[in-house]
Amino acid sequence: MDSIAKKSKVKRIFDSISHRYDFLNHFLSFGVDYYWRKKAIKLSKLDSNSILLDVACGTGDFAITAKKFNVNNIFGADFSMNMLSFFNKKAEWSNGRLVQSTAENLPFKNDSFTNITVAFGVRNFYDIKKSFQSFYRVLKNHGKVTILEFSLPSNKFIRKIYLFYFDKILPSIGKLISGDKEAYKYLPESVGEFEKKIDLKELLTQNGFVKVEQHFLTFGLVQVVIATK
Repeated sequence: MDSIAKKSKVKRIFDSISHRYDFLNHFLSFGVDYYWRKKAIKLSKLDSNSILLDVACGTGDFAITAKKFNVNNIFGADFSMNMLSFFNKKAEWSNGRLVQSTAENLPFKNDSFTNITVAFGVRNFYDIKKSFQSFYRVLKNHGKVTILEFSLPSNKFIRKIYLFYFDKILPSIGKLISGDKEAYKYLPESVGEFEKKIDLKELLTQNGFVKVEQHFLTFGLVQVVIATK
């Protein structure tokens, strides 16, 4: 799929499922997604001094969790206006702090943020290299980018169960609840393709980031990658 087609497809999918997105995230992950976000924030050492940009912010769960960790200066960017609308409904403080934007072309000045977070969004970028260059530009020196993303478990038994759930069960439940037959077929396909083609640590290093850390959570189902400018 070329970049233009992917950009259009991703926007259509997330606009379509925005009304059921939060419920499906919590339901399909059995609620473990709450733990993943909190753990990523703790590993990033976000605090009251942080100036945070949450990219592919969706309906705001990551940013809202960061707010509970005393991060007060928070901005969000997402390509789906429907997602941003739900974010605004969930958090009054977000008004005026959200922009409709792709990760590849962030509309912010150089050296604006101490931290960037992306939760389950990198695999949806139409040009990951360009996105990381954009991150590097808007981050302050010594700023950090934190990526929370799915990964394929190294344990063969766990991987087999994981793939069965992703390929067979998740698409059916997602279709039934969201009403979009393509959206939850795209999810397992995008995770598999991402795992084969993208090495986050290597790509971040190639685009100027240093001190790249990688942490695996919940038997390797997800990864947290943290890199410093």
